[in-house]
Amino acid sequence: MRQHIYFLYMITKITNNKALLFVATIALAFITVIPGCKKSKSDLGKEMADATGNKTFKDMTNEGFAEAFKKAMTDNKSLLTYPDVIKSYYAENDYEPVLVLNHLKNEDLQTLSTYLDNSTQHGINPQIFRADSIKALLARIKDKKAVKDVNTAYTTLAKLELLTANSLIRYSNALQYGLISPRKIYQRYYTETKRPDSTSMKSVFAVKELKSYLDSIQPKSAQYKALQKALTDKVQAPGMTPEESERYFAVNLERLRWKNKPDAKKYVIVNIPDYRLDVMENGKSALNMKVCVGEGRNMDKEVSLVEYDESDKIDRPFSRETPQLGSLIHSVQVNPVWNIPKSIASKEIMVQAANDPYYLDNENIDVYHNGQKVDDPETIDWGSASKNEYEFKQRPGDGNALGKIKFLFKNGSSVYLHDTPAKNAFNQNMRAVSHGCVRVEQPQQLAEALFGNGDKYKMIVDKMNNPSSTPTDIALPNKVPVYLTYVTCWVDDSGKIQFRPDVYGLDVVLYGHMKKLLSV
Repeated sequence: MRQHIYFLYMITKITNNKALLFVATIALAFITVIPGCKKSKSDLGKEMADATGNKTFKDMTNEGFAEAFKKAMTDNKSLLTYPDVIKSYYAENDYEPVLVLNHLKNEDLQTLSTYLDNSTQHGINPQIFRADSIKALLARIKDKKAVKDVNTAYTTLAKLELLTANSLIRYSNALQYGLISPRKIYQRYYTETKRPDSTSMKSVFAVKELKSYLDSIQPKSAQYKALQKALTDKVQAPGMTPEESERYFAVNLERLRWKNKPDAKKYVIVNIPDYRLDVMENGKSALNMKVCVGEGRNMDKEVSLVEYDESDKIDRPFSRETPQLGSLIHSVQVNPVWNIPKSIASKEIMVQAANDPYYLDNENIDVYHNGQKVDDPETIDWGSASKNEYEFKQRPGDGNALGKIKFLFKNGSSVYLHDTPAKNAFNQNMRAVSHGCVRVEQPQQLAEALFGNGDKYKMIVDKMNNPSSTPTDIALPNKVPVYLTYVTCWVDDSGKIQFRPDVYGLDVVLYGHMKKLLSV
């Protein structure tokens, strides 16, 4: 290549002839694409004969295999999870069976087969990865009696390469990102969750040693390993059958594989089924308290993981369920105003006002029409009033549903953390009782954990102890991440496995989708 370039350089140097310069430029462009500068193809027939010990493969050609592989992609498209990614990669790489060529002879493909079989240890059915099909093809390709002619050699190699590529990508994605995208199965899931892209999927083709790679992608968190051990030891949850317990572990292991975990040094996390809030600092809980969350669809345990059908994978959230989300707490409002959501206003406030003309005044609720405060709301016929015509706001005070303080963070569901005058609910075991927001047991302690014991915190305490009819907004100097999550099974700091009821039925939805993958 260097000789060609030097030759053209000398031509242009010794002459000013524009025609010769043009010819030289065209020639240089041609040289950059001639085969001599491109990596040559493998001797496919020879390499496969060496790897299998079967001379039949010697009759294969690269061109012949390329045609067989294209046909295999068409014939087996229904078996592929990522047909576009696979088609794109092989089209860019001359349809070479890179995975079989690189990993058959050193038994790496057998290692892959073993890892696929062992996916039960992750709560995953191996058939999702076509484990049996790959095992059968591995046995067949090394069987001289099974591969007696070149056409059989082509079809066997093409299908093995194709299924290996799909299964390796799928297994890699499952362990690093999870089998399921939570955003696709849950209607009220708003937490940023990283998913694999075509670049990350294609990276598996460059792996040199499969075992090292497969070891590197195994989830390694202490929580994951603890649940994995409980699954493989067949730990049984109280009141559950062995099969239901196994499914409980499976869905919670799947949640741990999702790339949606907090990475900040300090954050607030609420586990909805546990009715608990933690302020986490440097990986440890600095503050823990009870919370009340939104009412759920499955508080009577009508659905469970014991039985399920096709309809169970459909998410049907109850209107008051607290959403799963991630955001940033940016400020608090002391002596808050409650901007009553339209759903609550139409179903509860207007109904109460229709039954009692003094209800709104007694509850310190102001009514607004087209942005203007209504002076005499008791004169309105609330029984026939339009549900969307009026807005309602509850003034600060002892009876305010938000208590003395609310913690604000951006989200599309109009939810926040807040105090409450209804303290008795914290004495209940089942605390899915709110309209969707999260009521916190110790709001003042939460404010201190967020603000520190400085001037702003002292202002908060003063305002909370001296109620005012005017709300006070106080910004956090540094925004703090907040996560509303849903986890029904985990291992606590003492090593004890904790189980919580599936109050929103989200375990059932997730397991339904995991089960569905077996038919895809």
